[in-house]
Amino acid sequence: MIRFILVAASVIFYLILSIPVLIFENMAGKKNLRASDERSISNVRWIFKIILFFAGVKITVKGKEKIPGDKAVLYVGNHRSYFDILVGYTTVPGLVGFVAKKEMEKIPLLSGWMKHVNCLFLDRQNVKEGLKTILQGIEQVKNGVSVWIFPEGTRNTNDDIMELLPFKEGSLKIAEKSGCPVVPVAITGTAEVFEKHLPFIRSSKVTIEFGEPFLVKELEPESKKFPGAYVKKQIESMLEEELSIQGKLTGR
Repeated sequence: MIRFILVAASVIFYLILSIPVLIFENMAGKKNLRASDERSISNVRWIFKIILFFAGVKITVKGKEKIPGDKAVLYVGNHRSYFDILVGYTTVPGLVGFVAKKEMEKIPLLSGWMKHVNCLFLDRQNVKEGLKTILQGIEQVKNGVSVWIFPEGTRNTNDDIMELLPFKEGSLKIAEKSGCPVVPVAITGTAEVFEKHLPFIRSSKVTIEFGEPFLVKELEPESKKFPGAYVKKQIESMLEEELSIQGKLTGR
């Protein structure tokens, strides 16, 4: 319970004490949006690292050298925990924004910071509004800001991490239309921090692995038709390998 209190206090104090910073960035962003975004993501990464420290999360990063350093990409990952987002923001380079559910936009202060770190809000019930979000994502990538999506559409609560939910094909449209590389991402260990034993927070070893980037247009015809299914297989393969490694280390 101590970890939960420390994490909750960190979030609350940051959101309240950073109000002047948020106001400043709202004004500064009108003159130099890029500089404001860079300061904002630096601030958010700082508080996320503190939260991860208080939560007792130890992160192992694999394949980071595969991430293209000269262009924006579309990160596509499995999703089992709120902590996936913290781990994601603190392990990738450059500017990046996550696609979040529309309901998050209604949360005071939090939504303000989410907008400043390039988050996009997706209305999963409204096709027209969902298309607008995809178009925003395409424009964001063209402006050099990477986008991170969870194509399962929601947090996966299956006990077996290998039982991924179906990947929504429309989520890859950002990469198809912008021509940016897709980077598969496999995350293990985040659900063990919080979701598996609510409301307690417990220390966990988290592994995040970045797979080989690919361009949708260069896939084989069948894979090009269903890029969501293709990247799902890439992530499943990485998860399977990571679980195998963990099993050998623990003797299971």
